Amino acid sequence: MAGTDRLKAITEAVRAAGRMGVTELAALTGASEMTVRRDLETLAGQGVLERYRGGARSLLLRGDEPPFALRAQEGGEAKRRIAAEVAALVADGESVVLDSGTTCLEVARALEGRRLTVMPLSLHAVNALAAGPELTLLVPGGRPRPGELALTGPLTEASLAALRFDTAVIGCCGLNAANGLTAYDLEDAAVKRAAIASARRVIAVAEAAKLSRTALAFVAPATALHAVVTEESAPPEEIAPLAAAGVTVRTV
Repeated sequence: MAGTDRLKAITEAVRAAGRMGVTELAALTGASEMTVRRDLETLAGQGVLERYRGGARSLLLRGDEPPFALRAQEGGEAKRRIAAEVAALVADGESVVLDSGTTCLEVARALEGRRLTVMPLSLHAVNALAAGPELTLLVPGGRPRPGELALTGPLTEASLAALRFDTAVIGCCGLNAANGLTAYDLEDAAVKRAAIASARRVIAVAEAAKLSRTALAFVAPATALHAVVTEESAPPEEIAPLAAAGVTVRTV
């Protein structure tokens, strides 16, 4: 099992059980106990779990969003394919508001060097775009969420309300026709709503697993989206209702 897959498996197993021992985790992953101990130290450093002698207990409750550092290691190739498709949908000269999250960070990297005006809603994406000589970078106000570095709060919402964009690229924690676009964090959901309201066109980006997931905070109905870019492995039973709601679904 590859390192990133092993970290994900350990996180999910400890989260489901509440706590697990090193021996159990070694059997689950097929790794040595020494490797599992190193993985537990890595995950403890990311705030995912707490170590104790011989094992670990989860610090993630059901419905909690996994830390940015862990999510950034997952599905990199799929996120880059999604980002490339989004970049192809954006024409030079457009103004773009770019949401926070790991997939949107890949979109930022795909837009680097383009002749665009971009307002990123994350300091990670601000940093990724700062060196582009052709790109006009707008930085909103707001409070960065620890680790995530997503900008939230009334200053962020006021920055969005003051502008009108050609395109909003929105990340999500869950998306389906029945429950719409959802997020784990209430402040993040408010910023996403403000970004959607500020744009003429809304493109949502979502890995396949998110199309069968619903998070706590409602952001917008599926009908607020013009397009969704997701993976080819996305379940057809989730894609069909989105298409029926008038959303263009692109799979890559």
